[in-house]
Amino acid sequence: MQFLNKIILLLFIVAGTSLSLHAQNTDTTGTGVRDTLPARMDTLAKKDTAAAKTELKKTGKTKDKYIDSVARKDPRYRNPGKAAFRSAVLPGWGQVYNRKIWKVPIVYAALGITGGLFVDNLKWYKRFRYAFTVAYNIQQGKDTIGSPGYEKVYSQLKRPFFEGANGLNIEGLRSNRDQIRQDVDYSFVFFLIAWGLNVVDATVDAHLSTFDVSPNLSLKLQPGYSEMANTSGLSLVMRIK
Repeated sequence: MQFLNKIILLLFIVAGTSLSLHAQNTDTTGTGVRDTLPARMDTLAKKDTAAAKTELKKTGKTKDKYIDSVARKDPRYRNPGKAAFRSAVLPGWGQVYNRKIWKVPIVYAALGITGGLFVDNLKWYKRFRYAFTVAYNIQQGKDTIGSPGYEKVYSQLKRPFFEGANGLNIEGLRSNRDQIRQDVDYSFVFFLIAWGLNVVDATVDAHLSTFDVSPNLSLKLQPGYSEMANTSGLSLVMRIK
């Protein structure tokens, strides 16, 4: 009986020892994994971030090198951003930058016509506005014909609107004033459109500065006789260089 008790006690000791060793091994393994994974993840994240930054730097450098190489290979190349900025600051400057100097007189003609219309309409608007104010004061009895205020009315407006057979023509002054006020707005809008077209023209010319317009294009329309259709007409010819 004592021998059996010793054997059972020995079995409990061996089982407890093995469980203790297994727990230690599990804890050691778990701790190592927990300590190692975050470090590996941090390392991978740093590598990815560094790689992304390097790629961005390479992309920017590649773009700059591409533009520089295009400019070196083809002297016709013009930067669209520079052309747009110069035309916006000073009309015609972008056309000069694109070596399209013949367009400068056209640009200034468009701006001169629209700008001249704006100034002229504004001048006539002020004349009609003042004449209407004087006519209204005369109608209300606050002023009279021949007064110093009346003498300042533009001479071409006195006879048709003040000295006519029907006397004061306030409604005529009012309608002309309102119509010329609209003309002032329209002429100013046309001036801005002309300025904007000047910028667009310079930008488009810069984009097309390296476009091939030589007679040796690979794809073009060519008149002639078609043996396949047995007719004469236009043919779309593709030439492989």
